[in-house]
Amino acid sequence: MGQPTLILASASPRRRELIARLGVTPDAIAPADIDETPARGELPRDYAKRMAREKAEAAASPDGFVLAGDTVVAAGRRILPKAEDEATARQCLELLSGRRHRVLSAIALRAPDGAVRERLSETIVQFKRLSADEIDAYIASGEWDGKAGGYAIQGIAEGLISRIQGSHSGVVGLPLYETRALLKAAGFPIA
Repeated sequence: MGQPTLILASASPRRRELIARLGVTPDAIAPADIDETPARGELPRDYAKRMAREKAEAAASPDGFVLAGDTVVAAGRRILPKAEDEATARQCLELLSGRRHRVLSAIALRAPDGAVRERLSETIVQFKRLSADEIDAYIASGEWDGKAGGYAIQGIAEGLISRIQGSHSGVVGLPLYETRALLKAAGFPIA
């Protein structure tokens, strides 16, 4: 039997870059088109895990493994949106300014036999107190577009973060320690 295939259920170029750091190149990219609306009263941790699992199931293939992930920025019990416009990005940054928040990065791996394994990375991130000028400059950069919580830690925003406790790669979008452990546990060949 040949090497098993891996389908990455994500259109994110960041996830492709991150998984490459493990020496893994997906055989296919199959973004899952699912409803990403949080259920009423759903907690951030449960939401992240559900999204990863549903994405893995939506891209399921009998021919290989499917890896899916979801990253959620949470302020307390509140799930922050993906910033799709400047107003949302500004609201997120104003809320996160000077305070700690959690970034939950869930991954799910669906095996060819249908078994699903999951892992969750939880990282504490703290922004410095942001001035109006700093928020304006970050908004002008456009880096926030489509990002959970209205920022991308792998860019300009990293200079505005005073503290991180946990997985940097998880905040970017794919927690590498957890991903490697998940792949190995499932028998996927990885160094």
